Amino acid sequence: MMTTRRTLHSVLGLGTLLAAVPANAQASDEALIAAAVAELHDAILAADAGRLGAVSADTLTYGHSAGRIENKAQFIDQLVSRRSIYRSIAVSDQRIIVSGDVATVRHNLAVETENAGRVVPSKLGVLLVWQKQPDRWRLIARQAVALPL
Repeated sequence: MMTTRRTLHSVLGLGTLLAAVPANAQASDEALIAAAVAELHDAILAADAGRLGAVSADTLTYGHSAGRIENKAQFIDQLVSRRSIYRSIAVSDQRIIVSGDVATVRHNLAVETENAGRVVPSKLGVLLVWQKQPDRWRLIARQAVALPL
């Protein structure tokens, strides 16, 4: 009887440990995704083509609040060419949901851009879709909607 209890206790303990592994892995992925979001925003502010390329998947589809859709090359070119300059990006209400090798991030952004010498403040609701690729999490899709200022 004692052996059965020890075995049952061991099995239950192992089950508890195994149940914690996915939670810890998910928390780790959430931290990596949060860091990737911050890296994306830093690269946008710096208009750094290398960093923008590294954080973006080759299949990126990037949707702006005005309805314009860009692929990866167009997204990077728009920023690097300085046609639109991001002066500031502030994130609020960020929520990350991980589902296997895909994650969604929703947040609000308060941004200030400069277009043709004119500073334009905006408030956006943003959905980012990230995919876990062999070397890192990469942005595969983004869509924004304008929110009232």
